[in-house]
This record gives sequence, structure tokens and C-alpha cells, in this order.
Amino acid sequence: MGISVYRPGELTAADRAAWTALQSKAHLNGSPELANPFLSPEFALAVGRCRRGVRIAVVRENGEGVAYFPFQRTGTGIGRAVGIGVSDCQGVVHRPGFTWDAHELLRACGLAVWEFDHLVEGQAPFEAGASGTFPSPVMDVDQGYETYLGQLRERSPKFTRTTLAKERKLGRDAGEVRYVHDERDPEALRTLMEWKSAQYRRTGRSDRFAHPWITHLVQQLFHTRSEQFAGILSVLYADGKPVAGHFGLRSGRVLACWFPAYDPAFSKYSPGLILHLRMAEAAAADGIAYLDLGRGQKEYKDSLKTRELAVSEGWVTRRHPIAIGHRARRAPVRALRNAVLARPELFEPADRILKRMGKIRSRH
Repeated sequence: MGISVYRPGELTAADRAAWTALQSKAHLNGSPELANPFLSPEFALAVGRCRRGVRIAVVRENGEGVAYFPFQRTGTGIGRAVGIGVSDCQGVVHRPGFTWDAHELLRACGLAVWEFDHLVEGQAPFEAGASGTFPSPVMDVDQGYETYLGQLRERSPKFTRTTLAKERKLGRDAGEVRYVHDERDPEALRTLMEWKSAQYRRTGRSDRFAHPWITHLVQQLFHTRSEQFAGILSVLYADGKPVAGHFGLRSGRVLACWFPAYDPAFSKYSPGLILHLRMAEAAAADGIAYLDLGRGQKEYKDSLKTRELAVSEGWVTRRHPIAIGHRARRAPVRALRNAVLARPELFEPADRILKRMGKIRSRH
């Protein structure tokens, strides 16, 4: 077994094809979680065009690529998952049955530590370093949209009935409701990012689109299209006006939900929920197995989900002073954040404070 490390531009077309082939066969080989578009070569290469330090480790056996590990590193050997902070799925894409020694892989990559916050299930050599595991809700549509909707009606009859009624009311009040699953108008993408920025500020969250590299990444992925990967912008219109939108990533079998937002002027119609049901319908018709709603406790995710995957956060470290120092700095911050998120009596007051701060900022 040999491990080679490449800059994004050095990865050959043959390696990109082999990496994609491993993903496209993942559902047949008992590892459907590896088909997530955040684990694709297109995502890693796109981040590499926006951020320094992106590298890809290729593990070969008898000259054949059997595993692909994208990561970011600093000059001092601190490693992080590619696109950490915006990536919802991380790890090694590998052939069935392949395993690895985590310390050997880190040594070959020149890393003292590798930090992750959305480690995919089934990565046993990395899971030993996990400090916490969290649910990532999904909407299963592999049996067709009507089957999904029937399950939703059975599990949450009031929610389903109310959401569908709001869609009809939106049509009566605002005009014809139209859904575009794969909108190619860049102006619609700009509108979505403006809504999302306003939502971040309104709720006191850090505005991701205030970071130019994230805006550049999303715009780049919007224009990235192949049979096995694409950036998908979905828009719900009423009387020709956009009222809700979502930008996510699609692989052959998975639609990863990423940036949903809506026009607050239409909030009483729950346009975001209507949009997600339309997305599920179109994704099922497109051969998608499930929509991954991503880690995070949200009421709308609980309402829409059929089951949950699990993702982990933590560190894999070698015996190295840099690794010890990095973990000592990062661990308390993660522990405090997760304690707040896990306890309603802490989360709800903190959430109210953030929203209040967001309103104060918006006035200035």
C-alpha cells in the first residue's frame, strides 16, 4: 500500500474518475453514506480553488486508487476537514472492505492532527477520536414521492395537511405557485444568498456569506455540472416572484441540503416547508434515494425526516506538541457549544439572546 499526497490541480483525470466510481457504487457496496456530494472530488477541488492548503491523499494498492482523503492543512501541520464550517459530510472515500491506520495516514499527509465536525458513519479508524456523535435527519424518497408523502401523513397528519393547505392558500392569495427544481438564473442565486445573509443577521448568527470565499465557493458549485455531481438551485415562485429557495449539492443518489431561505414577507405560508416537499417530489423523480437535511436540531427537520444518519466531531492526533496545543484550545469551545445545543433550558435563552442581538444589529 502506498500513499501519495497531491495538490488539487495535480489530481489526474483517472483518479477523479476512480474516486467518482467508488461513490457511484457505494449504495451497491453497503456504504451509501459515501455517496454524499460533500465527499466528491468536485467539492474538494472547488474548495481548493477558494482556500489554501487543500490536499488530497490517494491510497493505492498495486497501482490502483482504493481510497481518497481530502483535507486542509497549515504550514505547522494542523489539519482540518475540507471546507470545515460549511461541509456537512467528511471522511475517506474507499473501496469496500478497505481499512487504514489513522496515524499512518496522518504521518503520510504531514499532519499532527486532523479535526472534523461531520465525520460520516463507518470510518472506524477516525471514530476513535470522536468527542461526540449527532443526528443528521434525512428524507427517504427511494420508493417514490407518494410513498414518502404517505409515510409523512401517517406520522404527522396535522403537519402534512397544514403544509399542503398553506400551499393552496399561497396560490389563492399571491398568484400561481410554480416550482423550478434546477433553476439556472444566477440572479435567483443572488436573491437566495441575500435572504440567507439577512436570516443570519436577523437571528444573531454569523453571516457565512460575509466571507468572500464561501460566496465564491457557492457560485462556483452553481456552475459545476456532471452526470454524478451538480449544484442544484431550487426555487418556489408565486405569481412569477421568488418566495423561497434552496441551494444544495447532488450526487447520483443523494441531494445534500445546504442553504435554504425564504422571503419573510411570505412567512405565514411556510414557503420553506412547501419548497422542501416539492424538492422531495422532484428528487424522487430524478432517481435520488434521499435528501440529507444535515446536522442540527430544527423543528422543520424533525417534521420532514423519515430517519437519521449520524455524524461525529472530534480530532485524530499523533503524539505531537502541536496536536496537544490545538486540541487544548479547541475542545472547551466545542464542549460549551454542544452543551448549550443539547439542553433546551440553555439553548432557548441563548437563541433568544442571539435573535435580540440580530435585531439590534439590523437597526444599525
